[in-house]
Amino acid sequence: MAKGVNKVFLLGNVGKDPEIRATASGMNVATFSLATADRAKDAQGNWADKAEWHNLVCFDKLAETAKNYVKKGSQLFVEGKITTRSWDDKESGQKKYRTEIIVNDFTFVGTKQAGEGGGAPAYGSESRSSSYAKSNTAPYGQSQPASVPDYGDSGITDDDIPF
Repeated sequence: MAKGVNKVFLLGNVGKDPEIRATASGMNVATFSLATADRAKDAQGNWADKAEWHNLVCFDKLAETAKNYVKKGSQLFVEGKITTRSWDDKESGQKKYRTEIIVNDFTFVGTKQAGEGGGAPAYGSESRSSSYAKSNTAPYGQSQPASVPDYGDSGITDDDIPF
């Protein structure tokens, strides 16, 4: 059989705080839901938003990060793969199915508003690239090459970025 591709990218909002549990071997597992929105015209020609809910699963260190920082309402960009698991229901004996996204990585998107809880890292008025340029040092203590311009006084703000 030829190799296939199973890759998922989602951008949405967390529907509930992650639930954390540990496997018998001690591996941490975090599960939570993510809502993505789609917009389409209804029968009357009006635009209507429709939410699609996704079940997310994180393991090990990513589960710890989710436990500590992901909260209901957090906006995340998620990269992972789709999987469907099945089991026999103990009460009815019927076969049950659940489609999940196994998360390989996620990134916090957006900003935390003043006064909001949640503990998610806040990306405020200073972007990562502008703080790098202003610090005058490259990552890991290396000195910044002279050819890297400092755009600190160019008047470009985070509001100029289209995302």
